[in-house]
Amino acid sequence: MKTGYALLNDPFLNKGTAFTEEERAKYGLVGILPPTVRSLEEQAKEVYENVQEKSTASEKRHYLMNIFSRNRTLFFYVFKQHVAELMPIIYDPGIAESIREYSKFLVTPQNAAYLSVDHPEQMKEAIRNAADGRDIDLIVVTDAEAILGIGDWGSNGVSISIGKLMVYTGAAGLDPKRVLPVVLDAGSNRESLITDPAYVGLHHKRVDDATYYAFVDQFVNLVEEMFPHLYLHFEDFGRGHAAKLLAKYVNKYPVFNDDIEGTGIICLAGILGGLNLSGQKLTDQIYMCFGAGTAGCGIAKRIYQEMLDQGLSEAEARSRFYLVDRQGLLFDDMTDLTPEQKPFARKRSEFSNANELTSLEAAVKAIHPTILVGTSTQGGAFTESIVKEMAAYTERPIIFPISNPTELAEATAKDLIRWTDGRALVATGIPSAPVEYKGVSYEIGQANNALIYPGLGLGVLASGAKLLTDEMISLAAHSIGGIVDPSVPGAAVLPPVSKLDQFSETVAFAVAEEAKKEGLNRNDFADAKTCVRDFKWEPVYQK
Repeated sequence: MKTGYALLNDPFLNKGTAFTEEERAKYGLVGILPPTVRSLEEQAKEVYENVQEKSTASEKRHYLMNIFSRNRTLFFYVFKQHVAELMPIIYDPGIAESIREYSKFLVTPQNAAYLSVDHPEQMKEAIRNAADGRDIDLIVVTDAEAILGIGDWGSNGVSISIGKLMVYTGAAGLDPKRVLPVVLDAGSNRESLITDPAYVGLHHKRVDDATYYAFVDQFVNLVEEMFPHLYLHFEDFGRGHAAKLLAKYVNKYPVFNDDIEGTGIICLAGILGGLNLSGQKLTDQIYMCFGAGTAGCGIAKRIYQEMLDQGLSEAEARSRFYLVDRQGLLFDDMTDLTPEQKPFARKRSEFSNANELTSLEAAVKAIHPTILVGTSTQGGAFTESIVKEMAAYTERPIIFPISNPTELAEATAKDLIRWTDGRALVATGIPSAPVEYKGVSYEIGQANNALIYPGLGLGVLASGAKLLTDEMISLAAHSIGGIVDPSVPGAAVLPPVSKLDQFSETVAFAVAEEAKKEGLNRNDFADAKTCVRDFKWEPVYQK
């Protein structure tokens, strides 16, 4: 056991003023703490009151991150009590400022591992130092090439790994001592970063693919060897690398890419929830995505797989998908399509005016989709004319403007409800207040991956699943999408973030049960619910 300042400076062991008089005498803390002993509840009350006194979200976040850096138990006790209120501050959209300004505000590394492509020979030492003797169950790793909405941020992107892990613990009860945030610094193509003397990452352009893939492969093989039961979460990798990396490891280790799979799962869950409200079938829908990058293609792939699961042939399912990107509707003769875009590209012969379909509005007028999902990061892209055109041809249009932060959202929930006379089934990527319209209060679901990925991780780790399979992912989406109540006017298509811990358990139960069904569980258990609940960590001070 650590003593004195070493103990107070360990965020996993520190209790601050909650150390009892006996503990202070035993661990060399006499005289280096003020004399009053306070309970965890008293500390949490003071922290929350201090948060409320801060006038801006930025001030609130800086204060809370200071608590996180000093006392994990206290931080997560407060976070768990006020999850819906604090989530936008701790994670999205508040985390965007933290990433942009990371080098300016860096005080403590917050137990992260910073791995440099310039020194691959130091990788094992760096991971060992960051883990500091802790056994690690979960790593969230980013190379920060494509942080949704704000792009390439190099080593500053470590904040996204830290933030994701906060949500894993706050929502699913994963032990914060057994998680590790990692950033793979392969350089940055943001000129303003690499020319900034204050920037803490590598001051050069991103490396070539051969060097890059060797670097990532070294990392994956190393951490899987060091931590044999590891669940590895990839976050915010660029569109040129993300799908290739997932395909390389998905059948070898339990791995998850949040941008490809997580966004797809939560959008599928929201669509299933919307169809529960409208009484319609998924196999009758016409799907359009605006923004065909990593997230957009990942969503389309997940919805496509669900259509196959519901009985459509491959040809029938593909006929219902239309992807629109910066060049307009994607056609199969375009020379710049990514491998993920190609399966959904259309033939020009399908349209008499194919050469005119170079904008979202033109595509909507030609196709009349029933589902429109936005991952474009083009603020205001879902205009009134586009939405009204869509709504003229479908009774309950499903419209998800999920780009974030706020200024990059394709539309606001309020406008979508108003433009469709209350008929739209809406989910947004950012938190949205209920919309009051013609006497009905419309609850707006948040297509927040946090409703899904913590439960996935909990289910995989509690069961000891050797892989994360498509079947587990599909069951996770259905477990969330089936929660909506069609009898409630204005009901949301997704459950509220305020009940995140409950829904994370729901997802984890489904994943653990499926792991056992597929024979992929390394942990033996008779009951998935007991297995999951016994695995969870609670924010209480240990004696």
